[in-house]
Amino acid sequence: MSTLVRACSVSDVVTESAIPVEVPRNGSSLELAIVHSSGAFYAIADECSHASIPLSEGDVGDGEIECYLHGSRFDLRTGEPIGLPATEPVPIYRCLVEGDDVLVDVSAPLDPTAAATYAQEF
Repeated sequence: MSTLVRACSVSDVVTESAIPVEVPRNGSSLELAIVHSSGAFYAIADECSHASIPLSEGDVGDGEIECYLHGSRFDLRTGEPIGLPATEPVPIYRCLVEGDDVLVDVSAPLDPTAAATYAQEF
């Protein structure tokens, strides 16, 4: 069962960038980075798995996000690390665009092995 919540407007996220958002989830909140890269929107936990640094402050390009502190890179489709020093994935969530709204399914993180197909192009 999906639980879609509005995270931001499409216009809030410039191409090849990320913004931090806080969305409601099960009576608390979930901190995410909403990322617009390679023509798609992504929702990834806003914390590097290596050093607890906000990923939304990192560089974005070619479907990847890089942590600004130590340079760990993550695949936005799967959350998997693709550059050291991080070795653990970052949770990702299904993200879709409806009109001018970016919606996130906060019911559960996506399984990285199946996640590559979820990004919605805009």
